[in-house]
Amino acid sequence: MDNSGDVPHQGSVLCASWIRRPFNDHLVIVGRSKTASSPPLLEISSFNNIATSISNTPKESYILDDGDPVSIAAHPSGDDIVYSTSTGCKLLELHGREENIKLVPKSLPLPLAVGPQKCLAFSADGSRFATGGKDGHLRILEWPSLRILLDEPRAHKSFRDMDFSLDSEFLASTSIDGSARVWKTNDGVPFTSLNRDSDEKIECCRFSRDGTKPFLFCTIQKAGGKAVTAVWDVSTWNKIGHKRLLRKPASVLSVSVDGKYLALGSNDGDLCVVQVQKMEICHLSKRLHLGTCISSIEFCPSERVVLSTSSEWGVTVTKLNVPADWKDWQIYLLLLGLFLASAVVFYIFFENLDSFWNFPVGTDQPAKPTLGAFLHDPSFPGDQGVSEL
Repeated sequence: MDNSGDVPHQGSVLCASWIRRPFNDHLVIVGRSKTASSPPLLEISSFNNIATSISNTPKESYILDDGDPVSIAAHPSGDDIVYSTSTGCKLLELHGREENIKLVPKSLPLPLAVGPQKCLAFSADGSRFATGGKDGHLRILEWPSLRILLDEPRAHKSFRDMDFSLDSEFLASTSIDGSARVWKTNDGVPFTSLNRDSDEKIECCRFSRDGTKPFLFCTIQKAGGKAVTAVWDVSTWNKIGHKRLLRKPASVLSVSVDGKYLALGSNDGDLCVVQVQKMEICHLSKRLHLGTCISSIEFCPSERVVLSTSSEWGVTVTKLNVPADWKDWQIYLLLLGLFLASAVVFYIFFENLDSFWNFPVGTDQPAKPTLGAFLHDPSFPGDQGVSEL
């Protein structure tokens, strides 16, 4: 069956993700529900980083014949996309460039094709893939071989969230009952459970991404409606502190690719972005989704832009009010400027700070040498040979 076609995007947005592409020409894939006049489908649209907008005309529309999409995950390479429905997971491969993009179905191991999967996650290096089912079933696979590393039917009561550590060694997962566990991906075994108080429910989880001392960030709902963001030290798995950031229950949590920022979405549509180093709010968008629950948040791979979704208000891209990052060409230009400035300072020093050469010139005392004398030493054997010619 040819699933591609020009289908109007009328259904509610159920999930979305960035697709990383070369030269920062990233794409956005959106999963939409079935309506009376259109089938469930996946849409791929281009992203304009100048206007901070998504194209209204999709590059590709892929009709789903197995129900509404539940969740979606794109491989860090941008070549593979996994989505889940009420019947299981499907794997798609992205083919073509520019206007000739096509989604081509590929096969997955049979166990992944059965049952709804609430959570899907690729590791940062793309070597691991994990699924967490609504029935609490956890599977971790090696990618791209699809060899199953862990198959645990009773990992949780039902999955709430999951995330891989930066080095792909650990997977953290949370349950709808408020518990959280950590798994060793290489060994395929449970490693530890996160400690929590009796009045606490751990909801969302994300590992740090800055490459320094690793941490695990989790949103916690306490009795009485108090919501905090807590931090665990990965070396000891002890909770080292917490802070009230969003000051309301968080529906989703995300971390930027470079690990400098966290993003939290609320049940009433607020977006909060936090600078990790200071754990302080640096961007706040009130009622971004106008009173509806934000269902997903994901940072753009190369821009300070956040992709967020909700079933009522669809997909939104938000440019963050944070300091601009240094680009590679700006760093190289700065280094070149410093080098040229050093050369100028050396020349001025050589020409003007010559107190050693200001003594009276005697019969046998040489005068101040020229700059060319340092650059071309006639005493060098090779130079002597040239002068003799």
